[in-house]
Amino acid sequence: MLLIIFSIFVFMLVAVMSVLGLRFYTHMLQLSSYQFQGYFRFLRSIPGNLVAHGAFLLIIICSLVADKSGIRILAFSIAGMMALYVFLITAYLPKPAKKKFVVTDRVKRLFITYVIIAALVLIVGKGLLGYWAASAVLFMAFLPLVPALANLINKPIENRINKYFIDDAKRMLREHENLRIIGITGSFGKTSVKYYLTTLLSEGFSVLMTPESYNTPMGIVRTIREHLKPTHEIFVCEMGARHLHDIKEITDIVNPDDGIVTSIGYQHLETFHSLENIISTKYELLDAVDEKEKSEGKAEGKHLKFVNGDNEIIRSNMKYQDAITYGLNDGNDYQAKDIKVNSQGTTFTVTAPDGEMAEYTTKLVGRHNVENIVGAIAAANSLGIPMPKLKMAVRRLQSVPHRLELNRHGNVSILDDAYNSNPNGAKVALETLALFENHVKILVTPGMVELGEKEDEYNKEFGKQAAAVCDYIILVGEKNSPSIKAGALEAGFDPERLFVKNTLAEATALMYEIDAGREKVILLENDLPDNYR
Repeated sequence: MLLIIFSIFVFMLVAVMSVLGLRFYTHMLQLSSYQFQGYFRFLRSIPGNLVAHGAFLLIIICSLVADKSGIRILAFSIAGMMALYVFLITAYLPKPAKKKFVVTDRVKRLFITYVIIAALVLIVGKGLLGYWAASAVLFMAFLPLVPALANLINKPIENRINKYFIDDAKRMLREHENLRIIGITGSFGKTSVKYYLTTLLSEGFSVLMTPESYNTPMGIVRTIREHLKPTHEIFVCEMGARHLHDIKEITDIVNPDDGIVTSIGYQHLETFHSLENIISTKYELLDAVDEKEKSEGKAEGKHLKFVNGDNEIIRSNMKYQDAITYGLNDGNDYQAKDIKVNSQGTTFTVTAPDGEMAEYTTKLVGRHNVENIVGAIAAANSLGIPMPKLKMAVRRLQSVPHRLELNRHGNVSILDDAYNSNPNGAKVALETLALFENHVKILVTPGMVELGEKEDEYNKEFGKQAAAVCDYIILVGEKNSPSIKAGALEAGFDPERLFVKNTLAEATALMYEIDAGREKVILLENDLPDNYR
């Protein structure tokens, strides 16, 4: 009788824990873009949860022993299970997330597979262990691995579904014969250039762009299938990459006419493994443009290539000599100079390859913004829009959300650079922060991730750079805080003005509480999603 009660009790616990736990881990899998490497990196960051689930195996053993040794061990098993339950239920109860869990069709298919896996474990476990309750606890022991297994099982199905959508998007592009497709990629700056270029091209064309950060193959496919209209003349397509050949996967879908490489730098080294792989992948965009030009046999210059000539890595690896360069330095085909910054924004002059010059004004600030705007001017002008006609469009440019976006909250200015961070981007953000004279400068950051073996090195250097600019530094979380803190203190930063907080909420509260005596400007550099711990 006790075993029957115990079994019912176990099934109730397992049912609740399974639903909450699988929702939690599926959310983390979703944030990892359904990639195994990112998901298992997350699992390694929560050893306490994994140990707790592993302890369920001990519960199974105790329960089996209790069948022969009596009630005492059974009571111990129940007590142990309750302790694990309380610990894990606290971890798995839904909490506010930076990026909410979205119940997509793919997620629904995963949960169907979870049910099948659970049923198989119960049946097989009953046969091996002799008890339904023991087989249910066995399922709990391996719960964190269930989403990965289901994702692997569903992969052929997902591939077939994706192929259908991809083929449909390709068909739509083929039928849109006069559509010009401009691909944009880069380690940083690509989203800003995309927004700026779309605004500038709208002076003369009907333009569709990939929204927000839709820069993966399926995000781009979704944009085409849901938003492409017969009236569109240009499609500005942002292309993101985390692995070797990711850009080629996208160019095989959209077959771009023109390409812009905004930068090449040390980003996503954890998945790229080397700078050489990053360079090769970014250039896959221009490779596709070059191949299209050759295959069509049209006159040289029909398909355009643009690169940021100020980027050191691009300059050292200039693969295509016919690429149009842009930037702030001498020698670029499109060059910005005479840059002046004031309370109203930035004024600068751009010189085109034919010697034509035009002065532009933007409400945006920072050298990086001028660099990205020049890239957009280079492409728009090369596609036929006169330089003077772009003046009003440049004046209308808005900050790109979470890319050094300047917001005001009372007497506090916030530089929101929360979307992502890399060594070059972090340096640029600090340079922009330094422009705010007579302000108290506060940095809030969890540091940079996905930099492989160089992660500690780059975060320590970031700390040194921050020490030269900031009045206060607030670090978030324990992952990279030690490296940044070490760098800042090594550079002579006052330890009394450096704080480490566990959560962004705690850091946010502190940054407003600091009594600076003057106007404050706060740089929010990187905001890691919930699958980074």
